[in-house]
Amino acid sequence: MVGGIIEQCEERFWRRHSNPKSGWTRVPLGAVIVYAIYRRNWRMVGAALAWTAINPFLFSPPDTEDAWMTRAVLAERWWIREESNRTVGLDYPNVCNTVGALGFVYALYAAWRRSPTGVTLGVVASVGLKLWWLRVLVKHYDERPDR
Repeated sequence: MVGGIIEQCEERFWRRHSNPKSGWTRVPLGAVIVYAIYRRNWRMVGAALAWTAINPFLFSPPDTEDAWMTRAVLAERWWIREESNRTVGLDYPNVCNTVGALGFVYALYAAWRRSPTGVTLGVVASVGLKLWWLRVLVKHYDERPDR
């Protein structure tokens, strides 16, 4: 019974999160958090973290899977759940997500040190590699045999 409730909540979360407005409004969050740390604006950090938490619940499920970001979110879920893959690792394409996560950690460090060059490099690497990872997942998702 509890397992069924958890699965229902998870299903609802992913359906709502697959709205392209949810996905695209999450893309700049890392940069916002890094900027807020750079500026020492803790209210902005808190607001960005709050948005991260509530964002997937604010949007209705999309009507279709036509939007690229909808397929990106669904592909991520498919990759993890049905293909039993991880999101980080040294294999391709997960290495993109791994290095992107390290880029984000570096961006946070650079923000704390107030290094604009480091912040820029870290954020660009983080966002660019995350989108690259999603691009590869969408390609696999669109080509899956059970489609």
